[in-house]
Amino acid sequence: MSITKAASNTFYSAYEKKLLKKVLDGPIPKHIAIIMDGNRRFAQKLGMEHVKGHIAGRDKLEEVMDWCLELGIKVLTVYAFSTENIKRNPEEVNFLMEMFAENFKKVGDDEKIHKNKIRITAIGKIEELPKNVQESIRYAEEKTKNYDKYFFNIAVAYGGREEILNAVKMIAEDVKKGKIKEEDITEKLMSSYLYTSDVPDPDIILRTSGEERISNFLLWQLAYSELYFSDVYWPGLRKIDFLRAIKSYQERKRRFGE
Repeated sequence: MSITKAASNTFYSAYEKKLLKKVLDGPIPKHIAIIMDGNRRFAQKLGMEHVKGHIAGRDKLEEVMDWCLELGIKVLTVYAFSTENIKRNPEEVNFLMEMFAENFKKVGDDEKIHKNKIRITAIGKIEELPKNVQESIRYAEEKTKNYDKYFFNIAVAYGGREEILNAVKMIAEDVKKGKIKEEDITEKLMSSYLYTSDVPDPDIILRTSGEERISNFLLWQLAYSELYFSDVYWPGLRKIDFLRAIKSYQERKRRFGE
């Protein structure tokens, strides 16, 4: 390692520790949601196949989970696969499905998940996923269903508009059946019919890759969320990038006296 690189690493490490201390001294968000964007462009930039970017993205998610645990963030929701993603190259989609099947099974057996009592939940049109993915999801959810210390939600085959439409249809059906009355329909009731009914709305939504769009993610839930856009691709997200997002949230809280 060159002297210049060693000095750079030392500076980075010192800055990361300083930033971490500042963040820990401020209000920690209860729920952070992440649009994990840029896997394919990350791979392309490095001259690799797209699937290599997805593998790197999976590894980064494990790292980010550790950061959330370190900060005491109780809820992490990630956008892993949208309803629009199904239109991608079939070979790439099949690879992602196999990766989902493998990883949900793996997370259901992960010692770190059980040690920290993290409840795993998949949100989206799960019934439209391949059978092996559905089985792996059920396995992870069943193994962690009694945990309530931390919550990890993975949006797969998910669309925000579809989620809202689904909630409206269920409410209409329950009105028809006489379970609820029209005057009972409030924002709180609506929220109770969403996939995320058992967790608070996100305090902050982080999107990587430089794109400044929500892309049909948690459209109802983000009404009062802080939005933070990072210009790094998801697999390249560093801890200081993550901490800067949290610091931005804290500065907003102070600025508005919340």
